[in-house]
Amino acid sequence: MNSATVRNLLVRGMLAGLAAGVLALVAAYLLGESSVDKAIAFEDAHSHEHEMEVVSRSLQSTAGLATGVLVYGVAFGGIAALAYCFALGRVGRFGPRATALLLSGCALLTVYVVPFLKYPANPPSVGDPDTIGKRTTLYFLMMLLSVLLAVAATIVGKRLAPSLGTWWATVVAVAAFAVVIGLAYAFLPAVDEVPKDFPAALLWRFRLSALAVQAVLWAGFGLLFGELAERLLKPAPAGAETGHAVPAAR
Repeated sequence: MNSATVRNLLVRGMLAGLAAGVLALVAAYLLGESSVDKAIAFEDAHSHEHEMEVVSRSLQSTAGLATGVLVYGVAFGGIAALAYCFALGRVGRFGPRATALLLSGCALLTVYVVPFLKYPANPPSVGDPDTIGKRTTLYFLMMLLSVLLAVAATIVGKRLAPSLGTWWATVVAVAAFAVVIGLAYAFLPAVDEVPKDFPAALLWRFRLSALAVQAVLWAGFGLLFGELAERLLKPAPAGAETGHAVPAAR
């Protein structure tokens, strides 16, 4: 794959990330904002200190939310496109579309779901402000470990495939990934800072909406980027777009 193709895929990945970010923004606004408002109302009702609001809630839920989600989509779209350039043709005999969907599914699992199961997202009023640095470090450590283990599992699966076959090599690699992640879950410190009187249903809805936003983002990216990559890497034959048959050479 030459540098021009990599550059074109990078641009398409960022555009697909931007478009997927728009979809995720809609999902975040429709599914998550009501839970955030209720969590803030809970915090205001139980707080004895009233701080001046630096950024209004309306700005946070519109321009602030849009900026965060769209920048996230573009950034991870570019990173995923570079990973796609490396993975294409190396993880199996998949076409451009199938590789994009496989990559986006793996990204959702390793970058978000695995860390989420150990350190799930919390709404406002949940969590001690004094431990935010520790919690952030643990979350990114879990994310980094998940990504590195996923790469290692892929390499192990490829190495075992000639002797075990693709099916059993994949089973062994996935099982090894799950075992090591399970050990990480067991040995990394837990974080439980949910107030005793915080509504469990509200916490559940917020976390479920956070997971849904990520699923929309990565599913949208996989579909959009897969189509763009397919058109770049497998252009339609001359005459196919117009519906005219290509004359046979004499």
